[in-house]
Parts: sequence; C-alpha cells; structure tokens
Amino acid sequence: MSDGTQVYQVFIKATPEEVWEAITRPDHSVQYFHGAATTNTAERHETHGPDGSDWGSGAVMEFDPPRRLVHEWRSAYDTELGAEPASRVSWELDEVSPGLTRLALVHDRLDSSPRTAESVSGPGWMYVLSSLKSYLETGEALPRAE
Repeated sequence: MSDGTQVYQVFIKATPEEVWEAITRPDHSVQYFHGAATTNTAERHETHGPDGSDWGSGAVMEFDPPRRLVHEWRSAYDTELGAEPASRVSWELDEVSPGLTRLALVHDRLDSSPRTAESVSGPGWMYVLSSLKSYLETGEALPRAE
C-alpha cells in the first residue's frame, strides 16, 4: 500500500482473554504462527524460530490486556528482510458479543521496508490469522504453509 499500512480483520469464536493468551504466549503461537514461539510482555516482544534463533524480537509500545498490543516487527527470519528498518504491528481485540471477538491487525510503518511489506501482505498475515482462528475454534491450527 502506498501509505505503508496493511489492515486485516477476523472474527473468532473465543473470548478476548482467550485470543490475548494465544497472541502473547509461546505455547500457543508455536501452534499457528509458522512454528514461532512468541512471547509478548509489557516490556518486550520476543519471537524465536523452531531452532531457537531470533526471528525478530523488539520493543513493546502498548500492552493493554486483553484489548491492545503494539510491538515492533522485524523479519529477522530472513537475512534480506531482517536488514530493513523495523515496522509496527498492532493487535486490537473487541468483544462483539459473549464469546465472539473481532481481531484487527494493523501492520504499519512499512514505507521503508518494502520487502517486508510484500512478504507479510495478503496471504502472509491472512494465513497466520486464519490459523489462529482455526486453532482457537477447533483446537487445531492449519497445516503449516511451505
């Protein structure tokens, strides 16, 4: 996108607390996020690949459980992408009705990171969000995309 912002939304049959737990704890993220073990705390966004390597850890800018999480994004799982400046990911959770959460993901500050923008656009984030939805609603994530 020309303004360096990507926006995605998904409705998940789960409470905001359940979605929050899934996006902040590594025992959940490893199931639906390409095998990445991701921990989000008020201080830090840590993400590690299946081999333990740093896949792009960074600062947390906002931490408001179970409503809003904003953190730096670095695509360190790829050398070329990892050389680009950090961008930002915002997770916004709204309870639409009891047991139904609207999750909006905004990935912005991508103007200086065109390769990262291309990598995460469309199927990139949609696979992760679809897999998260499947994981929370059925207990099984989508098969890992190759």
